[in-house]
Amino acid sequence: MSCSDRRTVLVTGGAGFIGSHLICALAGRFPHWRIINVDNLQYCSNLKNLRSVQASSSYSFIPGDVCDPLFIKHLFSTEHIDVVFHCAAETHVENSFVCPSRFMRVNVDGTAVLVRAALEASVQRFIYISTDEVYGDSVDQPFDELSPKRPTNPYSRSKAAAESIVTSYWLKHKFPAVITRSSNVYGPRQHHEKVIPRFLSLLQQQQKCTIQGSGLQSRHFLYVSDVTDAFLTVMEKGILGEIYNIGTGFEIPIIQLARELVQMVRADSEERLC
Repeated sequence: MSCSDRRTVLVTGGAGFIGSHLICALAGRFPHWRIINVDNLQYCSNLKNLRSVQASSSYSFIPGDVCDPLFIKHLFSTEHIDVVFHCAAETHVENSFVCPSRFMRVNVDGTAVLVRAALEASVQRFIYISTDEVYGDSVDQPFDELSPKRPTNPYSRSKAAAESIVTSYWLKHKFPAVITRSSNVYGPRQHHEKVIPRFLSLLQQQQKCTIQGSGLQSRHFLYVSDVTDAFLTVMEKGILGEIYNIGTGFEIPIIQLARELVQMVRADSEERLC
């Protein structure tokens, strides 16, 4: 795919954190492409995330639910979509323990609805945005795309199940799918339920960071613009039917992350006082 080729791209969950950054990246790199944002505007979504593109004639927002087969079928039959980035998902691990059925409905059933409609519409490429959490506890050990999936919570189980649906369509119908599994993503406009914005919010309110467990568990963190660049690379160069890990060498224990954020906030406060 080249910049000169006009495409219509659907981004599901485009008003969310990663989805909105992806839309802005697409608009910047491919200004002549049509970009359609479908989002049902749940608590993690905000159209203010898309202020930089909302006036563009090549961008449009369509409110809707990926779990609604009639809506999705109509969308594909009328919009002539070439490329799909399926970002829409329930993602908060703790919430998945409270309401696992919702995670299965949105992440699994919604993916099944979308894949079926995309197959019937003969899309050119379908990129499913997954997570390295499908590897389970192996995220603390070296792993690659051939490592077994061992999800350990309802969220990661729902993502692993959705991956299986996408893969089955590739195997059965040669559906033009690619799967990405990324590390923890952070950056501007992220919802405060995630660890970095949550810690920052607490510190800005002069409260202590609350840490579950010992805090010694390490996590990899990937900046949002790096992951959107990787998504666009997969769109242009990824091999159909393949899985791509999107990782980073930046790994840090949660307790050390909290300490460094405390130092950053203190330094910022001192600089403002000066």
